[in-house]
Amino acid sequence: MTPSQPAQPAKQKAPPEPCKHPQVQIVSRDEDSEYVECKECGEIFESSEFKDMAIEERKQPEEE
Repeated sequence: MTPSQPAQPAKQKAPPEPCKHPQVQIVSRDEDSEYVECKECGEIFESSEFKDMAIEERKQPEEE
């Protein structure tokens, strides 16, 4: 019999930093809304959400 390896605890990685969507392109447009896709992560969202994200980012104080 071969000795088995002792179970090693899983290494905890820091959660990945959320994408800030630095580059987006318009993928769809209709009368009331416009949808954009992030070229970095592939997420698709309404362009008004993108503007809201930028506003929220400026409001949050820096955490250290």
